[in-house]
Amino acid sequence: MTDTEERTAPPTPRQRQAAKIAEAASRPLGWMLLKILLLAIVDAIAVYAVFVLLVQREWLVLGLVVAVTVVVNYIYFSRKRIAAKYLTPGIIFLVLFQVFTLLYTGYIGFTNYGTGHNGNKEQAISSLLASAQERVEDSPTYPVTVVEQFGTYGLLVTDPEDGDALLGTAEQPLAEVDAQFEGGKAVAVDGWTTLPLATVFTLSEELEQLSVPFSDDPNEGSLRAPDGQNGYLYVSTLAYDADADTITDTATGTVYSDTGDGAFTAEDGEQLLPGWQTTVGVDNFVRAVTDESIRGPLISVTVWTFVFALVSVATTFFLGLLLALVFNNTRMRFRNGYRIILILPYAFPAFLSALVWAGMMNESFGFINQVLFGGAAIPWLTDPVLAKASVLLVNLWLGFPYMFLVCMGALQGIPEDVNEAAVMDGANPWQVFRRIKLPLLLVTVAPLLISSFAFNFNNFNLIYMLTKGGPRFSDVSIPVGHTDILISMVYKVAFTGQTRDYGLASAFTILIFVVVATISIISFRKTKALEELN
Repeated sequence: MTDTEERTAPPTPRQRQAAKIAEAASRPLGWMLLKILLLAIVDAIAVYAVFVLLVQREWLVLGLVVAVTVVVNYIYFSRKRIAAKYLTPGIIFLVLFQVFTLLYTGYIGFTNYGTGHNGNKEQAISSLLASAQERVEDSPTYPVTVVEQFGTYGLLVTDPEDGDALLGTAEQPLAEVDAQFEGGKAVAVDGWTTLPLATVFTLSEELEQLSVPFSDDPNEGSLRAPDGQNGYLYVSTLAYDADADTITDTATGTVYSDTGDGAFTAEDGEQLLPGWQTTVGVDNFVRAVTDESIRGPLISVTVWTFVFALVSVATTFFLGLLLALVFNNTRMRFRNGYRIILILPYAFPAFLSALVWAGMMNESFGFINQVLFGGAAIPWLTDPVLAKASVLLVNLWLGFPYMFLVCMGALQGIPEDVNEAAVMDGANPWQVFRRIKLPLLLVTVAPLLISSFAFNFNNFNLIYMLTKGGPRFSDVSIPVGHTDILISMVYKVAFTGQTRDYGLASAFTILIFVVVATISIISFRKTKALEELN
């Protein structure tokens, strides 16, 4: 090979890699310092998360945090993983906000997670015994000093019998510690801040709820100091038998046992709450279709959801198409001004427009009743039928500008030669539209109609801001109404009312996902036939 050929030969992979390394090494020092600073922030957050998870004993999440932190540091300190440096942030956020959310929602759908079933079994036992505690009549008085550490309150107790100092919190039972004494009373301990009496008096509500276990055995009771100065022994009327895994009500003799439903249950079916979170299999799905108080509103809401989505897509599309045909006429003057006016509803936030419409449709003082109908009391948002019509009307107002823009662009993309050829063949305007423009228009618009259906199927903002799902159904166990759609029903089941059933709400979410995914797959397959028109 000649010298010229050697100079013009393409570089080898090793040479390209060496060039990249040299280029990276030649970068300004500021970029290197910025990278180190950002990694230091990430590592600091990871270290904090490790300590929190270590205290909570979340070993699986702890291992994942450590592994991800190590991988991120390896990638960004390496000079070879160029592509990985760009992909890593996106992958991490994808896993956190998409994959994890979907998997966790699916998992919750197969549990009893909700009000009364939030924690684990140990927490439920402690809560039950603490809620049934009564003061022991002949309890000795324990001198107490209130201490605080990182926002956690504890009791520094002086044993009246032997004078030892004991320290405990709501989570940690009393344990002997080395403390400083004044007048025979423990007043300070290393690592904790002793609170003055003036501060203690302001914490009366917190101290009344503070219950410090005497030992790891919950049956031995706990110490409470409502006034922050003297503590007394409290013992629960519920006794837990760890060997038999039962709780006995010492006042009535009723025995509650673990039946696998996430709560201690008596023979007559009475449950002690709070219970604990446990896997229930497909019980949430079965309950959704067998429990009459849930099945009735679920069917009604599902039917209305489909009607709302289909009618919303149809009305907004045809109104947008009609306006696009009108304003696509070159003979119309001031077309641009009209177009700007028509897209104004699309320019304002949907939730704000829904609130404005809710005010105008108010039965007592709304603009529509007071001005347009001369003071009539038309229940636009409180009558079941009128409320549904109002929702469709407002959604038409909000949705037609989008369809108008889409159809306007699609119509302008149709070649004028096609229309001229149809006219020369004797076709009238209706035939040109129905046989030529509409099929060509659907090639572009059909996928957008499918996405619009999926959007309206989960159009939570409009429903919640306009009617809040009302008027409410009567004699149902879940707080839903006539204008609720599935997604707003899920929100109410999970986050409103006295009882919040996250497991049932997650089951509904899974059903919504299956329905929308099925309809989308079928619709996209059907729209493939339109591709032949191109």
